[in-house]
Amino acid sequence: MIIDAHQHFWKYDKEKHAWIDDSMSQLKKDYLPKELKKVYQENGIEGCIAVQAEQSILETDFLLRLASENDFIKGIVGWVDLRSEKVEEQLRHYSRFEVIKGFRHVVQDEKDPKFLLKEDFKKGISLLGGYGFRYDLLIFPHQLESAVELVAEFPHQRFVIDHIAKPNIKNGMDHDWKALIHLIGKSEHVYCKLSGMVTEADWNDWRVDDFVPFMDVIFDAFGPDRIMFGSDWPVCLLSASYPKVKGIVEAYLSKLDEKVRDKVMGKNAIAFYNL
Repeated sequence: MIIDAHQHFWKYDKEKHAWIDDSMSQLKKDYLPKELKKVYQENGIEGCIAVQAEQSILETDFLLRLASENDFIKGIVGWVDLRSEKVEEQLRHYSRFEVIKGFRHVVQDEKDPKFLLKEDFKKGISLLGGYGFRYDLLIFPHQLESAVELVAEFPHQRFVIDHIAKPNIKNGMDHDWKALIHLIGKSEHVYCKLSGMVTEADWNDWRVDDFVPFMDVIFDAFGPDRIMFGSDWPVCLLSASYPKVKGIVEAYLSKLDEKVRDKVMGKNAIAFYNL
């Protein structure tokens, strides 16, 4: 079974989706399950994890509604304000829905590089495990150092790094990123998604070989049991079609054992998100 461990839905709204600037005009429209279902049928994908694209409770409820109507949505990574005094009440509410597997905050947009280490945020993180929730880390390389500290403080909380922490693939290997990825990879409760890579490369002039050194680092750091494929659809469309995004990972996996391919393309996501 192939699981896409990272994709998004939205009904486009210029205020809610202000991060979609003029350079991303292709994304200024609705992206909903009907379109993705067709893409999945054409590419042999059997299920997905729908990840929040807006920071509101309404976003989590929107994804819940879509999942109730589309059985290929196997899990949801929603949003709650982990800094809120009402966070436990919200977690208790969402624990009633088996399809909600975890939560995410758009940490990459936070100006403070130590945002992850704020006491109110960590209090929210400390509550997730009691409800069986996972946590997706959406960060840039300069935030990896704080992420290393965070995951060390919560050894029983399962984390996954989105988009390999978004190194600047267009400019070549970032050795600080590489060192910190190896460091965070030593924590066995942390996983990593091979996702979001094409939008960190040159959108109009990338080659499959551009991604190989970065995937080498991820496999060295995490090993085959803690890596999962994600498309980042529809954001990936800025730089590549769905088959091309999937093909980057499949080309890399083609030189590895078939059991490794099965883990990265589905089994690891099933295990991590308890699908």
